[in-house]
Amino acid sequence: MTKLVLQFLFFIIFLQSKHIVAQKSSITEGYKNGTLIVIGGGKVSTDIMKEFRNHAGGDSAKIVVIPTANVINNKIDSLRLKASFEKHGFTDITILHTSDPSVADKDDFIKPIREATGIFFTGGRQWRIADGFLSTKAHDEMFKLLDRGGVIAGSSAGATIQGSYLARGDSTNNQIMMGDHEVGLGFISNIAIDQHVIARNRQFDMFTILKKKPELLGIGIDESTAIVVKGGVFEVIGKSYVIIYDNSFWSREGSKLKQLPNKNELFYYLQRGDKYNLRERKVIE
Repeated sequence: MTKLVLQFLFFIIFLQSKHIVAQKSSITEGYKNGTLIVIGGGKVSTDIMKEFRNHAGGDSAKIVVIPTANVINNKIDSLRLKASFEKHGFTDITILHTSDPSVADKDDFIKPIREATGIFFTGGRQWRIADGFLSTKAHDEMFKLLDRGGVIAGSSAGATIQGSYLARGDSTNNQIMMGDHEVGLGFISNIAIDQHVIARNRQFDMFTILKKKPELLGIGIDESTAIVVKGGVFEVIGKSYVIIYDNSFWSREGSKLKQLPNKNELFYYLQRGDKYNLRERKVIE
């Protein structure tokens, strides 16, 4: 075995171990640099897209759109997809898709990520993103984008994939909470993220995961709503609510007079403007 081959193998092992460590971290937090925008699906409102554009650099934004979650048989309507971002003021847009991790390791494929200021993952099935990008050079370049102050956003499947645990990752049915894909891209550690939670009455589904993985923080995000994550803190933006599953309860009116269930059955809602400390797992009041 040549020295070059050995170096390549050690590099791949390093990448895999790096992301596995992120998956197993006991602390919940976003990435140390850059910004994450985690959107609960449905119609992505203008204010959320404006937030993404601002963090990506405004008029100088250079974005990569990854539609892999919704791509079947490599069929992509690139013109329509680009138009959906152009209407929000983006002019430098690259559509990037692969279902093959060996392609996601190629320098010519990852070049647009190296040059980008922002990435946007569209909705669909999150396991498809994992199949194409998990533990690849493209995955590593996403962390480097955050290192240089960029932004990664995603809606629906593009929200869930940002967590360390991949909720609804089963390749046969999206109603299965713990399926045949359980590792996300890990931009936020020690977390499971669900989407469409109120619109689809999913507010109790997260307990399926948390009963088996109580160390995780659970977050459910409703449609047209997002959390903007910077390091260990996020803020809610958008029209609806975010549900927090952290074995506690919070309310603006207090909880002393409330008859609450056991702590492993608790959840509570946050709305636009509310802030949350991921590391300490508590609302910032």
